[in-house]
This record gives sequence, C-alpha cells and structure tokens, in this order.
Amino acid sequence: MSSAHQPEASASKPVLYAIGCGSPLTRDLHRLIAAGQRDGWDVCAILTPDGRKFADEPALARQTGHPVRWAYKDPADPDVLPTPDALVVAPATVNTVNKWAAGITDTLALGLLVESQGRGVPIVAMPFTNAAMATHPAFQEGLRRLRDWNVTVLFGEDVLPLHAPGTGERYIHLFPWDRAIDVLRTRLGGELAN
Repeated sequence: MSSAHQPEASASKPVLYAIGCGSPLTRDLHRLIAAGQRDGWDVCAILTPDGRKFADEPALARQTGHPVRWAYKDPADPDVLPTPDALVVAPATVNTVNKWAAGITDTLALGLLVESQGRGVPIVAMPFTNAAMATHPAFQEGLRRLRDWNVTVLFGEDVLPLHAPGTGERYIHLFPWDRAIDVLRTRLGGELAN
C-alpha cells in the first residue's frame, strides 16, 4: 500500500479515495466522484474485486484522471495514486463492514481502510443493504465498532430507508451520494477541502 514514492497530487487539491464495493449501486460511483470533484478534491477510485462487476473502470479512470485500483500492487512497483487525505466507502456492503470491523485486509480496499484508519485519516462509510441483512448482529456490531473508532457511518432510516430483500434496485436512485461529501466537509471544517 505505501511506498517511498508517492505521485504528487495537485498542490491545491486534497486527495479523496472513493471506494466502491460489490453492489449494483457501484454503477453510480461516478456520482460520488463528481460530488468530490465539485468540492475541490482530487478523487481516486478504488474497487473491491466484487465492485468491479458493476463499475465502468475506463469511465472512472477518465473521470478521475487516475488508474482505477482494485488489487494490491507488487511490492517493488511504485504507487500510482497519491496518498489519501480522506476516504469515502460507498456503497459499503455488509461483507466489507464485517471484514473491516474485524481487521481483515484480504482486498486492497480493506487494506487501505484499515491502514488509513490507523493513520487517523478521516473516513466516511455509507452502507447499502436490505432490511434483513441489516439486522444481522455481526453487521450491527461492526457499525458500532467503526463509529467507536471515529469512522463517520451514515446508515439508517434518516439516510436511506431500508428496503426488503430483492428490492434494492428500486432504491438506488435515492442514494444520497452528496451527503458523504457534505459530512466530510463538515468533519474537516474546511481544513482540507475547498
């Protein structure tokens, strides 16, 4: 993940990693990227392996001006992305939340989340799941643990009403992408973002 060589971000722009997980909602990750760019961030796209099933990687690379990363690099290879000043994981799946809360780093996205959390980098997580999966004790405990560890978790009826299993496609258009950027701006108090 880290190396001595880091590509330089624009001198006037902080770096945001937009992390998309294995959900149909990841088709719209471009909306989070656009919101971050409007707010003055240099945005890089990171995907989980299952997130790749839904994302248009060439379009995300064109939009960000950076390669889309989804796998760990070889140790001898240079980093191709600048170091993040903040991360937003949206949509965060139940799988990602559970693994992240357990400290599992078997994907690049999880490794970046765990490492960034340890470095004190601001992180916003916006889970998207159905009402049945949301009640699982491991997921609920994972959300509590992330909040206890200073991760801003945007989840619940006040963010997006939970839906019945098998109906998620009907709610994708309601996902509040801009809210993650708004919360990040508030959390940072203008410290990084324009």
